[in-house]
Amino acid sequence: MTEEMLSLMRKLSQHYAFASIQMHETIGRKAGLTGTDHKYLGFLMQKGQMTAGELSALTGLTTGAVTGLIDRFEKKHLVKREFAKEDRRKVFIVPNTKKIMALLEPLYKEFRTKSQQLIASFSEKELKIIEAYLLQAIDIAEETTNKLK
Repeated sequence: MTEEMLSLMRKLSQHYAFASIQMHETIGRKAGLTGTDHKYLGFLMQKGQMTAGELSALTGLTTGAVTGLIDRFEKKHLVKREFAKEDRRKVFIVPNTKKIMALLEPLYKEFRTKSQQLIASFSEKELKIIEAYLLQAIDIAEETTNKLK
């Protein structure tokens, strides 16, 4: 790979990251959330119920910051706290999937449609290359995150 191509790929990757951050901040604001709160809500949707400690470990937020996050979500009825049946000292944060989807789905509708059209425009071979890149890029990002914790 030439230095010029490597530089171009870095710039495109960075530009995509910036555009993604801007989009998520905008969607978050439209939903009455911050961009980061909106992404943390995505963690809860993806992973399902978890404890505040688990959410703290997943996000890298302090337990105090997670408490504030949960309070904000609970005020909007996006999550609820549930005591564990076997140990009432343990509290699970349970996402209200129906309410979250009603809030966010309309804001993502056009993006999702256009993204699906874009993906459909690539051949199976091209998609395998994109998949390989994304999987390896995710591994590198996670490895970097874990080393810096």
